[in-house]
Amino acid sequence: MTTGLTMDYEPDETDYKLRKSAVIDRELSARCVDIAALQETRLLETGSIREQSYTIYWSGKPSGNPHQHGVGFAVKNTLINNIEGPFAISERLCWLSLALKKCNLSVVCAYAPTLYAAPEDKDLFYNQLSDLLSTIPSSNKILLLGDFNARVGHDDALWPDCLGKFGIGRINDNGQRALELCARFQLCVTNTFFKLKDHHKVSWKHPRSNSWHQLDLVLTRRRDINDVRITRAYHSADCDTDHALVLSKLCLKIKKFHSAKKPGQKRILTSPGTYCETPYTLLRSELLGIAPLTALIGLLPTWTS
Repeated sequence: MTTGLTMDYEPDETDYKLRKSAVIDRELSARCVDIAALQETRLLETGSIREQSYTIYWSGKPSGNPHQHGVGFAVKNTLINNIEGPFAISERLCWLSLALKKCNLSVVCAYAPTLYAAPEDKDLFYNQLSDLLSTIPSSNKILLLGDFNARVGHDDALWPDCLGKFGIGRINDNGQRALELCARFQLCVTNTFFKLKDHHKVSWKHPRSNSWHQLDLVLTRRRDINDVRITRAYHSADCDTDHALVLSKLCLKIKKFHSAKKPGQKRILTSPGTYCETPYTLLRSELLGIAPLTALIGLLPTWTS
């Protein structure tokens, strides 16, 4: 990413955050994204920053720790009134609730440990994620977005409720964990339900083998798979990352919130029991033979002035 800074300038964390958020805002706006889940933000603590089109939230490690991991959301500014949260769980998990017309959509952002991470780290991540999913009401829709560092493969015969017929690659240990999570909570990997070119299924290229893999997944309840129109990777998005943007289009009805109307100006002569004689009303009364002409003449200076 081009910064436009001179070589002797040492940018601090705030400068870096501002520059990255502007790039994210531009790329998401160009693709009409409503909500984006962000992984590996490498920002500490929690916070938010408002850009031109999006408000970006993040959840990271406590202050004083290394700048590692980190998750967050980019929410379109027009949807801010529709969301509750985001709520930070750890530097690997956060979530928010989006108000729909008939229910809520729980959107979870996840960043799983890599394949070679310690088993204890993997257990902690999936235990926290399981605890979170257990608290979501069954009436809510779920959208779980994240870099799972997992290859779920294409064996839809073995995982008929979790995988579609258009998976890619071979399953690995992280993929096994992800599919077991799907089976437990009746989730499915939407990436595998659409017939696409392989280039539109994969999102990350191995730096040594140059092989492409499907690591970034979009999960939803199996019963709600028809809400998803398509899930595919967009390699043209430039957000200074080695992962492609994975975009999922859903057909949902957002709940509308109407602001209270301001009280209008009071109209003249609308209050009951009040009556004010004007030159017009007096003239009309005189023509009808009701009011004396002297009353009209007495008001003429006021009328002319």
